[in-house]
Amino acid sequence: MLNKGKAHPTLPVTDIKRARKFYSETLELNLRDEIAPGHLRYDAGEGTFLVVYERPTPTTSDATAASFEVDDVEATVKGLKNRGVKFEVFELPGVEWNDEIATMGDMRGAWFKDPDGNILAVSEAA
Repeated sequence: MLNKGKAHPTLPVTDIKRARKFYSETLELNLRDEIAPGHLRYDAGEGTFLVVYERPTPTTSDATAASFEVDDVEATVKGLKNRGVKFEVFELPGVEWNDEIATMGDMRGAWFKDPDGNILAVSEAA
C-alpha cells in the first residue's frame, strides 16, 4: 500500500521567511510552490521533494530529518561551507572522520543543521 508513491521529509520551522532564504539561497533548492500559507515545497532531485512548514515551536529531534544524495560529498561540503553552513562532527561507532566528512562502509556523508535545528545530511555512495 505505501510503496505506490514517493515518501518525502516534512520539516517544522519557526520562521518561514528565514527558512525560505536558507533552503532557496544557501542550499540552492528550487522552490516548487507554496502548498498552503506557511508551507513550502522544494524540489529535491529525481522527482523527490521536501516540505517545510511554519509552527510556533522548534524541532526537538536529534536524528537526521533529511539526507541528500550528491555526486561529490567533498565539493558539496566545501560549497555549503562557503555559503556559511557549519557542519557537525559527533561520535558514532564504526565511523571514521576526515574533518567533517564521515566514512561508514561504502558511504561518506556530512551533517549540518538548518536555522531551526533540523539535522540534514549530504551523502555519497562509494
